[in-house]
Formats: sequence, structure tokens, C-alpha cells
Amino acid sequence: MTPAAHDQLAILSEQREELEAERLRIDKAHCLAVLDHITAKIRAVCPEAVYVSFAFYGSSRTLDLHCVLGAQPSPLGTCPELWDNLGEPEDEHPLDDIADQIESDVQIALAPYSSPAWATVRRNQASDGNSWLLELPPADRAARVAELVRTHHPDATAVIVDGRSAGGRIIEVVEGSAEDGSQNLTTQRRWSSECEDVLTRLVGQIFAMPTLAGRHLAAIHDYRHPYGTSCDLVRLMTLPPTA
Repeated sequence: MTPAAHDQLAILSEQREELEAERLRIDKAHCLAVLDHITAKIRAVCPEAVYVSFAFYGSSRTLDLHCVLGAQPSPLGTCPELWDNLGEPEDEHPLDDIADQIESDVQIALAPYSSPAWATVRRNQASDGNSWLLELPPADRAARVAELVRTHHPDATAVIVDGRSAGGRIIEVVEGSAEDGSQNLTTQRRWSSECEDVLTRLVGQIFAMPTLAGRHLAAIHDYRHPYGTSCDLVRLMTLPPTA
């Protein structure tokens, strides 16, 4: 291979890698956008909806829609069934009209192996066999992050997040400013591991959606990572007001 051909191959290989990375980013954003779209349609006629239940077939990446469920009333309770896709024809419900779209959109959102929507899926413990629950996203992810953070850190004004860790983990909490004007930072996060999972999922989704990332995530300059790793995907997320 001549030097010119070698250089051309190197350029094309780099461009191919960049295009593949961009395709993956677009895939992730598209999956979440589809999920947001169908969630809005579901909640427009069923505001109490929290989960979509379905059977999933990994070999074909397809699913069968089962039902829509509400919030679990207690740790030992079962989620109330709000609508059954397999119910009797005489049991009419507004979701009947969009059942095919729910099934199709959830399948699209979960089709890629790398879809961030999979982080919202868990096995349906109240049912035997092939039954899964997809938790529908909140209408405002940033507001939900602020609500969860301030439940444990009432004085929090912002969080510092790292997109390299699990897609978007909170690494420090900003609790106002010191007398010298510097930020009061703490890595001692007071929430539970379960809350950490929810926050990581939400922050990861904000990173994955360009519109939300542009609105809520700001670059940080001269920041020293508390765990000594790269800061190229570290961002400041100012928390919106909460009631």
C-alpha cells in the first residue's frame, strides 16, 4: 500500500467511526423521543398511567402489549390495572384507539440494544412468565431531578453530572455559595441506592436528548474531578425551582 493510499484509508476509517458514533447518538435520542411521544398520548386519556406491561421476544426484538398500569400503592402492593389490551370488547376505553400505536412505539423505543429506554424496564414481579414493565418518563425530567435531589438536599441549587459514568451520573451537589463566592460542593449524596438509580437514569436521558442537554447542561471550566477522571463530559445542571 502506498503512503497516499494508507493516509486515505486512515481518514476514511476515522470518518466511519465518527459517523457510527453519531448514528448511535441519534438512535438513542430517537428512542427517547418516540417514548415521550407515546407517553404523552397515553397520559392525555389516562393521566394516572405509570407503566406499560408487555411480553418481549428477544430473538425477533418484538413485543405483545398487555396493559397499562398505575402507580404501585406500597412496596408490597400491586400496580392497579388501568387498561387491558386483552380485555373484553364491551369494556371500552379511550386507549383502545391507540393500542396498535402503543405497541409499535414501545417496540421502536426498545429495538436497539443500546436504547436508553431499556433502563426504564424491569421484570413484572406480579406476573409469571414473559411479562415486563416499562416505566413511562416524567413530563419534565429536569423538574423530577430537582424534586428528588431536594428531598435529600433541600438547599441544592445545582448538580454536577458526568456523562462518562453510566450515561450521566451525579457526582457532586451544589448547595449554595460560600462567603467568598465559591460554590459549596459535596460528594456526600444522601439519597438511597434506589434513588441513585432513578437519578442516573433521568440524567442519562437528558444527556442523550440534544434539546434537553442544550437547555439544562452547561460546560464547566477549570473543574477538578473528585475521582480524578476525565472532565470532558462533566456538566453543570442548574436545578429548576420546585414547589
